[in-house]
Formats: sequence, structure tokens, C-alpha cells
Amino acid sequence: MPPPADIVKVAIEWPGANAQLIEMDQKRPLSSIIREVCDGWSLSGSEQFALRYADGPQLYITEQSRGEIKNGTILRLAISPARAARQLLERIQSHGIDARLEALKELAKLSADPTFATEFINMEGIGTLARLVESGTHFGEMLAFTLTAFLELMDHGIVSWDLISLSFIKQIAGYVNQPMVDVSILQRSLAILESMVLNSHSLYHRVAQEITVGQLIGHLSNQEIQTYAIALINALFLKAPEDRRQEMASSLAQKHLRSIILNHVIRGNRPIKAEMAHQLYVLQVLTFNLLEERMMTKMDPNDQAQRDIIFELRRIAFDGENDPTGTEKRKAMYTKDYKMLGFTNHVNPAMDFTQTPPGMLALDNMLYLAKVHQDTYIRIVLENSSREDKHECPFGRCAIELTRMLCEILQVGELPNEGCNDYHPMFFTHDRAWEEFFCVCIQLLNKTWKEMRATAEDFNKVMQVVREQITRALAMKPSSLDQLKNKLRSLNYSEILRLRQSERMSQDDFQSPPIIELRERIQPEILELIKQQRLNRLCEGSCFRKLGNRRRQEKFWFCRLSLNHKVLHYGDLDESPQGEVPFELLSDKIPVSDIKSVVTGKDCPHMKEKSALKQNKEVLELAFSVLYDPDETLNFVAPNKYEYCIWTDGLCALLGREMGSDLTRSDLDTLISMEMKLRLLDLENITIPEAPPPVPKEPSSYNFTYNYS
Repeated sequence: MPPPADIVKVAIEWPGANAQLIEMDQKRPLSSIIREVCDGWSLSGSEQFALRYADGPQLYITEQSRGEIKNGTILRLAISPARAARQLLERIQSHGIDARLEALKELAKLSADPTFATEFINMEGIGTLARLVESGTHFGEMLAFTLTAFLELMDHGIVSWDLISLSFIKQIAGYVNQPMVDVSILQRSLAILESMVLNSHSLYHRVAQEITVGQLIGHLSNQEIQTYAIALINALFLKAPEDRRQEMASSLAQKHLRSIILNHVIRGNRPIKAEMAHQLYVLQVLTFNLLEERMMTKMDPNDQAQRDIIFELRRIAFDGENDPTGTEKRKAMYTKDYKMLGFTNHVNPAMDFTQTPPGMLALDNMLYLAKVHQDTYIRIVLENSSREDKHECPFGRCAIELTRMLCEILQVGELPNEGCNDYHPMFFTHDRAWEEFFCVCIQLLNKTWKEMRATAEDFNKVMQVVREQITRALAMKPSSLDQLKNKLRSLNYSEILRLRQSERMSQDDFQSPPIIELRERIQPEILELIKQQRLNRLCEGSCFRKLGNRRRQEKFWFCRLSLNHKVLHYGDLDESPQGEVPFELLSDKIPVSDIKSVVTGKDCPHMKEKSALKQNKEVLELAFSVLYDPDETLNFVAPNKYEYCIWTDGLCALLGREMGSDLTRSDLDTLISMEMKLRLLDLENITIPEAPPPVPKEPSSYNFTYNYS
């Protein structure tokens, strides 16, 4: 007979004694269980003790967290959080250097525990650590452990960052500004400053006064601290007032930030980890967001300076030095020229730029093309203005709509998504990457227009094809603008049609009743194949990044399904694994029989909780939770959409429910089409013999493996 749900069997250790094996009644008060354990070892003063996990982060067990204890868990009897905090507070202020170092080392480890952190902070522990830093008497390992403990304690959000003193900020900034500082101290100092900037408006101004961009850029050549330096640059960029961002961007450009990142980070001799990829993505987003002001600025038709830009476009295209002298003749010629330039409003083209987005940003792009790539600009304009077969490509209208499209694709004006790593290396290869990107895409648009032999009525169709060409090319992550051109060259209109036809094949083909019947017969086999693939992937396991910290850290956990499909094993990791993680390293587990359901998106408990991080659409789309007895949850945020589909499908398959992700539908269509083609090909190759036909055979079973790697 299975034990009651409220009873968990655990082992409890104590140094120098044999472990106690007990059945822990989860309905009994924790203090009563601790008293019983202490009595087993003849320890008095049970109120001075607590239980901690023996493995993993070794967190303290509280009444609130005790529900997470599973059968077979190994616990450890330890001194209580309050007693540990009091002892460590005394030891870090002792005169013995060795004793103080050991105390700070232990404190740095314990500070990640929220229960201990609360006790230590209530004893004014953060103030003590701050004074140790401000004194300037700690160096090397001792200082590194002090800063680690301070950062971990502040990360719990119990104390406001606004309480930090100016002298503390100056001391931390001093470590960043010094030329010869230990890497571990520099990492923690940069992380502390980043948290200050992100969590306090007033501290942003203080940090900005103490730290210069040039000093931070100087650290990018050191691979050990690159990520921390870029994270602080991003934080300062993100929190800067709008009027300061352009100034800061100019300063970054003057310091050659882009080329330094390109040479020392993107093209460095180390692979780019997830955290660095995120910081590069954030920098890319913040840089493009500088375009938002121009994107949302309407053109003033009465502003002569703005109108002069349009005059300049006309002059470059048609060499306006030989304008007629008469006002009426000049007006008529201008109207004709503006029509040839492809503006919608031929009389007053300024009106074409009154819609936002893209506003004045479109005019900026057109002027850049006309001045920097003058030959290309003149060729596009004259090539189309000389055509009389209604197939001319209206340059002005196309440039405006293309600018709007690029703003949508690159999400100009939107805040960075937490957890997103989607940076594009090519945008770090040119100081005017946005403008150059536009120039490449306007040439693509002109080429596609000709390939489609489009007329004005086909404008929207052409723009849809161009959007598809650009998004497909960007998905290939070209490393340079030249690579982008090559990929766009291969994605011509004919190739787009071929790709579309291939992707629609499963929907458009095989619609006759016999083929539909064959499809229905094949589908269960394919679904079972997909189900087994999903479960195999769950057995291999996946790494997930922990969210919810007030500062971004490389904190990971791993989850995988047991080979017999009966248990989910999971546990924390210090870093992202390079391969499969053995079951022995995953200290926690959930019996599949205890799983009640799987929920996704906004229904997940961790998406409903308040957090310092903004829960954006992308995070919601990657979130899912496993609900299991008794009223417990295991919360996930997948690293990408593929892993999200694999895990949600696999968990549904595990529970005997329908797999309904887009990936499953796509795989189902693809594999069914492949199998049907094979079977139909077999039928086409049959030779009808003259002799009596043999006994009919059943169609061959589905016997090939689909590789998802």
C-alpha cells in the first residue's frame, strides 16, 4: 500500500553521526520535526537548529517551502538562519584575517538563500558590508567575497537600492576605473553598478557621474568581463533621459564601440554565450530605438529646411541646375519630376511624409541613398521614370513603405525582450548599419518589382514578397552586409514562389478522395513517430535559464525525463551544459503519475506573479508550467520557440493528451507528404504481370527516421 500523500521519506545528516531515516509528516509543524531529530542525536536547544538540503544550493527549509521535499531527499541538520547570520556577522568583524576570510566566503554562499538573507539584513548586515567596502581595507579574495555577498543580498529585493550611500558608489566605481584590478572584483563591481542603474532613478545619475563610457569600453578587450561591461553600457543607455541618449550614442561612436565589439566579441576566439548574445541584442535594440523620434516625426509642409531635402532629391536625380526661369514653368517641371520620383502627391510631395510611422525617417533614408550611393539612386529613379509600360516602380512610395516595413521587422521603438538573444552580427559591421540596410533592401525591392513585372495595382503584393525575402534572409543570420546581399540574391522571386509552393504542398495537393483516405490511414503512424521523437528529446533533456532576478546572471537549471518515462528529473546548474546532464546531478524529481496538467502563457503561475522584470509578449509565448500533486508547480521559460513546442508536445504526449503545437502540425504535414510521395512512387513503378497477379500486400510500414537536429 503506498504511503499517504502527506508523508515523505527522507534522510537527515549531522556531522559525525549516522544519518536518520524518517517519515516526515508534512502536516506536523516543522519545529516539532526538528525537535524530534535533535532528540535522536541528544542535541539540546532545538530552536537553534533548522533543516537544509544536503545537495544543490543547500537552501533552508521553511514552512512555506517544505512542500517541495520529495521522497528520497537527503536533508542536513544545520544551525538556524538567525543563529548563522548572527555568528557570521560577528566573524566578519573579527580582527583575525583568516577567520574573516572564511566567514565572508561562507556568507557569499549563504546570501543566495532568501531565508538567511532576511535574517542577515534584519541585523543590519548590509550596512556592515557596505562599511567594509567603504573603508577600502579589503583586497583580493576578501573583497571579492564581500561584493558577492552584498550583490546576492540586494538581489532579493528586501532593501531598496536608494539607501546606498554616495561613498559606497564612489568606492565601487573606483574599482572599475582602476587599471589593475582583480577580474573577480571587477565583475562584481560592474554587476553592482548595473543593478544600481536599473533599480534606482536617482542612482543612475550618481553612477553616470562616476563612470565614463570610455572607461567601460576599455574593458571590452578582456574576455572575462566583456559581458559585464556591455551590460552596464546597456543599463546606462536604457535609463538615460531621451535628450541624453543621442549624446551618449555619439560618444559611443566616437569611442569606436561598434568596431571594438565586432573585433573583440563577435569575431573573438570564444563562442558567444547566451548572456552575451542577449546583451548584444539589447544594444542593437537600443541603438535602433534612437530612430524612433524621426520615425514618429511628421513632416511640416511649411518648413523650408525640410522641403529643401526634397528639392535636393530632385536635384541629384535630374540635375536641377537648368531649371526654367518662369514660375509656372518651374512648377510644372517640378510636378513632372516628383511624379517621376514616385511620390504619391506630385504637387506637394511633403504630404507623403505626414504619416507616422515612418515619418521623417523615410526621407532621411532616401537622402542617404541619394548622397552616399548616388549612382544607385540615379539608376533606380531614371530606370523607372523612362518606362511607359505601366511597370515603373515608384521610388518615393516604395522607399516610404519599405522604411515602415523595416521598422516593423526590427521592432524600432519597442523595449528589449527579456530572454531574447536575437542579435544580427551584420549590424555591427558598419557605422551607418540602418541606412546601409535600407539601401540594400531598396535595391532588392526594385529588382523584385521587375521580376514580378508588377504594375501600380500590384504594389502590396510586391511588398509582401519583399518582406518575405528580407525576413528569410535575416533568419540566416548573415555576418555582413555583403552576405546579406548574397542571400537576398538567392531569394529571388522564383525562389520565393518555389518555397511557397513547397510549403503549401501538403495543403494544396492530394485532395482526391482516395488520397485523403490514404492520408487518414497514414496519420496515426506519423503521430506516433512524432510522439516518440518528442519523448526521446525529453529524455535527452534541456537547459533552461532562471528568470526573475533583478540583475541578469548566468543561472541555469536542467530538466530531463527518465528513460522509462516515469519520472521528471531536474536540478540547478552553475553554467549552461555543453551536452547531456547525468541523472545523478539532478537532485529533484517529479513522478509523472503526480502530474495533473500542463498550462502555458498567461495561465502559468510564474507569469501571474509580480516581478521586477517586465513580462513581455515573447516571454509569455515561451512560458509553460507543470502542475502536480499536491498543488505544486514546476515553471519553465523555454530558450526558444522550438524547445517550447518540443516540451509542451512531449509533456502532452506523456499525459496521453493531444499534441497541438505549430511544430507538430508542420511536422505532421511534412512527414505525411513525404510518406505519401514514397507510397505513390511505389504504385507508379508497379508492372502488371501477364501471369495471374500475386496476393496483394499491405503498403510498406513507415520505416524511416526523421532527424530534427
